[in-house]
Amino acid sequence: MIRAIIIDDEKTSREALLGLITRYCNNVTIVDQANGYKSGLASIHKHNPDLVFLDIQMPDGSGFQLLEDVGQINFETIFTTAFDQYGIKAIKFSALDYLLKPIVPTDLVIAIQKLEQKKNSAAMSSSLKVLIENIRTKDDPQIIVLHTADNMHIVDLKDIIRCASDDYYTKFFLTDGKSLLISKTLKEYEIMFGDQQFIRPHKSHLVNIKHIKGFIKSEGGYILMADGEKVPVSRRKREMVVNIIHNFGN
Repeated sequence: MIRAIIIDDEKTSREALLGLITRYCNNVTIVDQANGYKSGLASIHKHNPDLVFLDIQMPDGSGFQLLEDVGQINFETIFTTAFDQYGIKAIKFSALDYLLKPIVPTDLVIAIQKLEQKKNSAAMSSSLKVLIENIRTKDDPQIIVLHTADNMHIVDLKDIIRCASDDYYTKFFLTDGKSLLISKTLKEYEIMFGDQQFIRPHKSHLVNIKHIKGFIKSEGGYILMADGEKVPVSRRKREMVVNIIHNFGN
């Protein structure tokens, strides 16, 4: 049985989540509820839960601040939020789970199932540390957690040279010569990175602008990367790519 705490300043949100858990998650028991940062912090220390459902924005302090102040993190976390674009982006970069309010039962069930499959407190602790580090920068996240089949990797964006599509997987190529195969699509990472120094010149490639050596016009046009790879450029992306490289160089 998973012992859980709900931390949310809105009573209706706590009651709604409790109702969904009672109905759809018979392997989760709620041992306490808290209405904010201070009471949530006290509840965690008192009950030592396995899981915390944590709201991001609360009047007396954010959920991120709570995690930073709680001390040793030996519990899983599922964030709950109405909508917090910056917060959600930081959570995604940290490979953590979140539920958008109003919470959909299937999303809740999937989040709990994923949590049960992981059961790796060390990985969760590392992910939360990455989240806190990204939040501290008060800028776009610069560190990402990548899960391969047998390990987790903490990677700085500046160390990613390029990404290549491999069916429903994405292969990351790093400055240290390593490559990582991740079970997410290239499209997911294109959306996640947004305009953070990455461009997608071709349907199968996402490249870090900082590791572009130049644009070569021959052979239909391609980008020469720092690792020597020739990345093709689609015809409709050619003008955009040339302009971005030119502006970045200036």
